[in-house]
Amino acid sequence: LAPPLNRILGISAFYHDSAVALIEEGSVIAAAQEERFTRIKHDPAFPKKALQWLVEEYDLNAENVDAIVFYDKPFLKFERLLETYYAFSPKGLTSFISSVPVWINEKLYLKDNLIKELKSLGLWDKKKSKLQFSEHHLSHAASAFYPSGFSEAAILTVDGVGEWATASISKGSGNKIELIKELNFPHSLGLLYSAVTYFLGFKVNSGEYKLMGLAPYGRMGTEQVAAFKQKIYDTLVDVKEDGSIWLNQKYFSYATGLRMVPDKKWEQLFGVKKRDPEEDLSQDQCDLALAFQEVTEEVVYKMAQHALEICDTKNLCMAGGVALNCVANGKIQSSGLVDQFYIQPAAGDAGGAVGSALALWHQFNEQSASSQSAYLGPKFSEKEIEKCLNRNGAKWHLLSDTDLFDQTAKAIANGEVVGWYQGRMEFGPRALGNRSIIGDPRNEEMQKKLNLKIKYRESFRPFAPSVLEEDASQFFDLSVPSPYMLLVAPVKEERREAVPADYASLPMKEKLYTKRSDLQAVTHVDFSARVQTVSREQNERYYQLLQAMKAETGVGMLINTSFNVRGEPIVCTPDDAFNCFISTEMDRLVMGNYVILKSEQDDHIKNHTKGSTFKAD
Repeated sequence: LAPPLNRILGISAFYHDSAVALIEEGSVIAAAQEERFTRIKHDPAFPKKALQWLVEEYDLNAENVDAIVFYDKPFLKFERLLETYYAFSPKGLTSFISSVPVWINEKLYLKDNLIKELKSLGLWDKKKSKLQFSEHHLSHAASAFYPSGFSEAAILTVDGVGEWATASISKGSGNKIELIKELNFPHSLGLLYSAVTYFLGFKVNSGEYKLMGLAPYGRMGTEQVAAFKQKIYDTLVDVKEDGSIWLNQKYFSYATGLRMVPDKKWEQLFGVKKRDPEEDLSQDQCDLALAFQEVTEEVVYKMAQHALEICDTKNLCMAGGVALNCVANGKIQSSGLVDQFYIQPAAGDAGGAVGSALALWHQFNEQSASSQSAYLGPKFSEKEIEKCLNRNGAKWHLLSDTDLFDQTAKAIANGEVVGWYQGRMEFGPRALGNRSIIGDPRNEEMQKKLNLKIKYRESFRPFAPSVLEEDASQFFDLSVPSPYMLLVAPVKEERREAVPADYASLPMKEKLYTKRSDLQAVTHVDFSARVQTVSREQNERYYQLLQAMKAETGVGMLINTSFNVRGEPIVCTPDDAFNCFISTEMDRLVMGNYVILKSEQDDHIKNHTKGSTFKAD
């Protein structure tokens, strides 16, 4: 490779959340996950449709793309798979034999498969095109450090596993990233968290955020939670002072088996039954979730503390799937440990597409990359929105900006649930005001309505507030912006309601519906909230809507949940949004300046069921 490398494509694929990213002159100008186009949640396949969008939107071809980089090194990953089976043999022989053909195709022939796909999209020329492979945790580290805007920082990456590494500490300085130390497979905080995710009946690589939402239903400070934590520390995981961990492989089967843990051993250890998906949650299971969440927070804190010490800095950058644990992030932020803290908004494998391209660009350029927006996906014109509505036989109104914001705020204040579809789609797992379902956080019935009638998901799941950045400290103990919804903060004491003396021991449903604050719909059962702060610079239109909400109600805040239903990815196109709107009990849909009221639609449209058969998570 030789300069200039100004336009670089990054690709992550073949594990989960495959994605593409386009870098120009060191800036991330576009990125999107394949799932948004295929409508397959966490789609791991080669991101052909996402790449097709980039090709068409930016007129890409083999001549004007300087390099293409894949987010990890398949040969190293294959080496780890083989060595692991050898180390654990003869255990797992059956799964080894059945997996070998898949591995050979996916790992050993991955380069050939990539070139074949790139060629089909006109992005490969044998004489000119350059294909590179980044290391997995370098991709994570680069995705966090370069967009942070920090001149130097400690970089902590924590996930399930890359090639060999499961966590890493690096130091970022200027345009350089220096790897300092790694934790290697099979000892992994991400896999520990995924193991309990599996044991409690949620889907691995998908349901970890449910576990985080479930943990506050555990009885904090009780003997049972303390006993569970002691068993975790005594039997499952040995935690060192620097945050490195050792997992007792007698209690895990992810290395060579087809399940995360040997169910019976965990049931015997904790005295808690493995939960089947969709089965009602018991209090013991909630307590176990809390114990594992607290252990995770303690380990992440130790890792962060050690990273800052050995890098001799107070600036911290984080990426990797565990960096999406916004409760742990909130604890770090509020601890005084850091001066500046940046978490990559697409912290999981999707963000590897961004990081791999940035890492390659910085090998050849002295300047640091510019900050990264979260709004990096497709945008659809008014003409495309109108065509969609007419094609679907919808009745609609086209409003001015002023009328749009005012009428939407009034409707929300009157209890309506609104699908809010604007501008470019978000990159990463969070909807941040462009592909969002929104409601009134003061409405005591709103959480229940959204979970059961709109999202069709578990009733215990919390909702996040979007709040005007300048007003956030009136409602939450949060002293810094949180534009990507990656920090959990306590709701202010003065906004809380007195709860019954036996609140901590109430059954799950009773605890959920106990009045906790004047922002009931966004106050979780432990009086916390996963906050998104919104500035005019970050998202002009969403900011204006929040201003209209403040003028209408005195509170510049909205409930913000992703525009999708359970088992489906966040909507991408106007048709996706319309189908989701019609198939749920949403009251109105706002796409650009077009407003569609459910009450005005013909019966044959209101009874439309396309998209209403949802896959379970």
